[in-house]
Amino acid sequence: MPMELTQSRIQKIWLPNDNRPALPRRSCGPQLANSPTVIVMVGLPARGKTYISKKLTRYLNWIGVPTKVFNVGEYRREAVKHYSSYDFFRPDNEEAMKVRRQCALAALRDVKLYLTEEAGQIAVFDATNTTRERRGMILNFAKENGFKVFFIESVCNDPTVVATNVMEVKLSSPDYRDCNSTDAMEDFMKRINCYQASYQPLDPDDYDRELSLIKVIDVGRRFLVNRVQDHIQSRIVYYLMNIHVQPRTIYLCRHGESEFNLKGKIGGDSGLSNRGKKFALALNKFVEEQNLKDLKVWTSQLKRTIQTAEALQLPYEQWKALNEIDAGVCEEMTYEEIREQHPEEFALRDQDKYYYRYPSGESYQDLVQRLEPVIMELERQENVLVICHQAVMRCLLAYFLDKSADEMPYLKCPLHTVLKLTPVAYGCRVESISLNVEAVNTHRERPEEAKKGPNPLMRRNSVTPLASPEPTKKPRINSFEEHVAVSSALPGCVPQEVPTQLPGQPLLGKACLT
Repeated sequence: MPMELTQSRIQKIWLPNDNRPALPRRSCGPQLANSPTVIVMVGLPARGKTYISKKLTRYLNWIGVPTKVFNVGEYRREAVKHYSSYDFFRPDNEEAMKVRRQCALAALRDVKLYLTEEAGQIAVFDATNTTRERRGMILNFAKENGFKVFFIESVCNDPTVVATNVMEVKLSSPDYRDCNSTDAMEDFMKRINCYQASYQPLDPDDYDRELSLIKVIDVGRRFLVNRVQDHIQSRIVYYLMNIHVQPRTIYLCRHGESEFNLKGKIGGDSGLSNRGKKFALALNKFVEEQNLKDLKVWTSQLKRTIQTAEALQLPYEQWKALNEIDAGVCEEMTYEEIREQHPEEFALRDQDKYYYRYPSGESYQDLVQRLEPVIMELERQENVLVICHQAVMRCLLAYFLDKSADEMPYLKCPLHTVLKLTPVAYGCRVESISLNVEAVNTHRERPEEAKKGPNPLMRRNSVTPLASPEPTKKPRINSFEEHVAVSSALPGCVPQEVPTQLPGQPLLGKACLT
């Protein structure tokens, strides 16, 4: 007999009526049909591996695929508190090689924990992994646990790019704290040479022909792709082939205040109010003052964004994908009217604003999927001004700032304010610029009854290298310092204890993959 189904009140999706639990809280994006995946980074130091890892993780989390970075360098800093010199990375330093192997194994244990017990779908194993022996160890680990493996190798032989990366990013790492830049630069280049001697690049034409991989060559000038296994790997390849490293600025703003904004109505297709028209003129002046070369302007297909763009006297492109979230049966209603006419829907949305889907409308989850092509094109472009809507702007901002699904629907995006996003080594620098034109406040704070502590399984944890969601981190590995041969310290360096977690430490300069 046909199975009885019950519709989820929040997501408006059909579920079996057999007392089985609803969809997991993290099932907010494309699901992996098969086993979890371990992404393995490969490449010499200062080639952009960590930056690729973090940026890719941010993207995958944003589209709803739970992903986390496991940076072996962080494990090494926990185990070895005092970095002395490049001698630690010499291939003939047997004691140090033991430490490095133990750190890699500790990271793999946390990878297994994340993928098997913490609802993770993708783990990014961020290390040099420059030898076939090390990659073979990872492949055996994945086979034993039923994980897929996808390799990403970053190859860059331009000495200018490498030197720029070392100078702008690596020298600010904890390894070179209180060390003068000349000595630190010399040491790091010698560290690269230690890896160079034993580096075995991926060989998709012969030795590694059975592996799934992508080689990113010379900061995206060329790509080599081999044996993509599934949908998520194809999306990873597509993403990596669309990002670039050129300096650029992205401006996000909402349309000018609309007539419906004044009335407190959501959705609809109303025109600008008088103050909204003043904002459009102020925006034109602001854009002129920025003096940007080849600025692209994007709008939605709704009247209020187009009216705002018209004042700029610049060409603009209309995107249907940038239209405001569809409120379905609640379109053109005030929140008070929704509370009176649809009290249950009003309450359900306050319970879970990200997953809640308006009847015959959309959820924030739907909106993220709709906006993915916009994000992909933003990654391809240089200077862009996006004139959009409140929910749309929240979704775009959540991508660039790595905000969780729980935070996304409550990000503040006021009218008549421009957010200037400047991509940096990791993430974005954000500047909020008010154009000093009054407007109504359309922001609704999270209801008190809906406020709750962060759910560790919902966090887009692409920053923290620690895999355990526990509030108090337990030591993952014993200290190996007593086993490490102590080399003479670099001139001008004072060895200090390195913190186990770095607060927002940039890991790659602008010259490498963004």
